Amino acid sequence: MNRINQLFEIKYPIIQGGMIWCSGWELASAVSNAGGLGLIGSGSMYPDVLRLQIQNCKKATDKPFGVNVPLLYPNIEEHIKIIIEEKVPIVFTSAGNPKTWTNILKAEGIKVVHVVSNVKFALKSAEAGVDAIVAEGFEAGGHNGREETTTLCLIPMVRKAIDIPLIAAGGIGTGSAMAAMFCLGAEGVQVGSRFVATHESSAHKNFKERVVNTPEGDTQLTLKELTPVRLIKNEFYAQLEAAYKAGASKEELTELLGRGRAKKGMFEGDMQEGELEIGQVSGLIKEIVPAAQVVEEMMKEFNAVVGKISVYKF
Repeated sequence: MNRINQLFEIKYPIIQGGMIWCSGWELASAVSNAGGLGLIGSGSMYPDVLRLQIQNCKKATDKPFGVNVPLLYPNIEEHIKIIIEEKVPIVFTSAGNPKTWTNILKAEGIKVVHVVSNVKFALKSAEAGVDAIVAEGFEAGGHNGREETTTLCLIPMVRKAIDIPLIAAGGIGTGSAMAAMFCLGAEGVQVGSRFVATHESSAHKNFKERVVNTPEGDTQLTLKELTPVRLIKNEFYAQLEAAYKAGASKEELTELLGRGRAKKGMFEGDMQEGELEIGQVSGLIKEIVPAAQVVEEMMKEFNAVVGKISVYKF
């Protein structure tokens, strides 16, 4: 039992990433029922949809679960109001200033965690009074840090800077990677990409199949002028590359991205024109399995690796 287990009242220190279009109540409840912490990804949801997702999750699990809230979301006030009304016990915030909502949520008895990609914002989050921090490295899928700091480097730097509970994210999809993060000072891990390729994920089956068939090197961080995002290379990515070569302006890139591009790819299954957000760890994902199996296999491998490491004394 460590501080992450105690904070969230969970059996295993594995947190499922609250990914847009992939993290509905089915996935969140399955992960929570398996002993981890499931998160509903609210960034792709209208307020009434979020309320229904929370209510369905409550019916599907009696274990703790949370909601991931991108702070730049246009309906953020309505989302926060619903989260408080529905008595969600845990909120993970990202993409914005944690000072804005942390005290309001904590005053309602809600535990707050903020996602960062560098030491500067880890310190700001700790000052804002969050209960824990997720430090997410460059390997992660979806929106990412501009610094391109890898998880291997980021975790020990953040660990030295803060003393509150630390969760590692980015490139983690196996028990051995989890063990590595614990060696570097993390007390839990957040796993996104591996949970995309599960039966309970709300991602389109085309996207799930594309993930398990994504070879090493087939993802790339792009759109740094807007918000850095890691994508699978497809026709849309090729259009981005062509735009960059032609010297496209920020406005032209915004126009090319358009609206609903992520929904088109990950939720509707358009593998050519959609935005396909996934992490580098996709190169290790070879099958679509139940979410509980992911948790079980990660913990089994984690314990085996930790046991192996303990025999090495030089």
